[in-house]
Amino acid sequence: MPARSPSARRYAEAIFSLASEQGSLVQWTSDLGAIAGFVSEADVSRVLNSSRVPAAEKLRLLSAGLEREVGPHAWNLVRLLHHRGKIAIAPEIRDAFQEMVDESRGVAHAVVTTAVPLSDDERRAVAAKLSSITGKQVDVTPAVDESIIGGVVARIGDQLIDGSTRSRLMALKRRLEGAAR
Repeated sequence: MPARSPSARRYAEAIFSLASEQGSLVQWTSDLGAIAGFVSEADVSRVLNSSRVPAAEKLRLLSAGLEREVGPHAWNLVRLLHHRGKIAIAPEIRDAFQEMVDESRGVAHAVVTTAVPLSDDERRAVAAKLSSITGKQVDVTPAVDESIIGGVVARIGDQLIDGSTRSRLMALKRRLEGAAR
């Protein structure tokens, strides 16, 4: 999970609270996705980050791209972020909000690294095992790193489960070095 600015987390918490009260988690998920996607477009980002473009022009660009695409509360968020010079953190807000939604639904995301690509059946088996460990439904994102030799390394949020052959070999090496002294 990439580092996120504290202000992005605060915005996400406020939005999550509002969306939960109003029963609009799905709408906010969509709106935040649209906002983050728009401000992340290369041309849009270049204009929004330019000190040569007046604030009014930036707001016109945001309005043209988003005002009709998102709900009124989300549009207020866009205007607030623009006014405070924080529109660039919209993708971070989206990600933090999605984590909160997932947490409320009992969903965890795991990056599972193996030495060779996982088949669909293996991915499902790993997801089932991680679900039994965490007590949550686990969505697996596979990654390949040949240097782990074999086994699995899973990262779920801040939790690391290292069942790789490389780590077992390193642990054995440390034990052997300790016994030789």
